[in-house]
Amino acid sequence: MSIISKAYADAGAVAPQGGGIEMIIMLAVFGLIFYFMIYRPQAKRVKEHKNLMGSLSKGDEVLTSGGLVGKIAKITEGNDYIVLALNEQNTVTIKRDFITAVLPKGSIQSL
Repeated sequence: MSIISKAYADAGAVAPQGGGIEMIIMLAVFGLIFYFMIYRPQAKRVKEHKNLMGSLSKGDEVLTSGGLVGKIAKITEGNDYIVLALNEQNTVTIKRDFITAVLPKGSIQSL
């Protein structure tokens, strides 16, 4: 007889198995979290930015993602670029998508 006895698994005991319904519920909860925390807010921002791009017109004072503040001098419907007047002498051509906000009239004068 040895000092260490051999351990045998009990053939009658069945290991508990994870139910499939718990896994489905967990995946559904993660899907809902993903939708409400990531997808829905991003879709809302994209929709707002698309509406902003559609409402741009000549003379609007805008802020770009690079931090430039200027007045729209020229805008064409078929083109993705606009001409932004920084002051009376300087104009910059930028891509329409880089406009982040339309400022209230007179914002440039208050700077």
